[in-house]
Amino acid sequence: QVQLVESGGGSVQAGGSLRLSCVVSGYTYNNRYCMVMGWFRQAPENDRERVGTIYSDDSTSYEPSVKGRFTISRDSAKNILYLQMNSLKFEDTAMYYCAARVALRSGTACLRGTEVGDFGYWGQGTQVTVSS
Repeated sequence: QVQLVESGGGSVQAGGSLRLSCVVSGYTYNNRYCMVMGWFRQAPENDRERVGTIYSDDSTSYEPSVKGRFTISRDSAKNILYLQMNSLKFEDTAMYYCAARVALRSGTACLRGTEVGDFGYWGQGTQVTVSS
């Protein structure tokens, strides 16, 4: 069973930076399955929205609102996913979640990772608060 634990959230002034971490357990990288991972966020009274995704080939994609400011990376040896957030804005304030999708390497299964429903595993979230 895949488990995800986020950390690194906090309060920061606008223009500042934070790095979130997500420790992954219960999964070992192999050739039969792929793991796609994503970062999502949810502000009060808003729907959960995608921040970005990292695919099994380490390619990434981002939502326009964070592109150029946020960077997703991972340390496969340590099974840790990161979200580096720079030039933070007030509107980045939200609970941030990491998510994982484990799929057989078949067809387009490893290319999906932009919707909440694409992911079957979620962390508990870490709060990011940006003051203007």
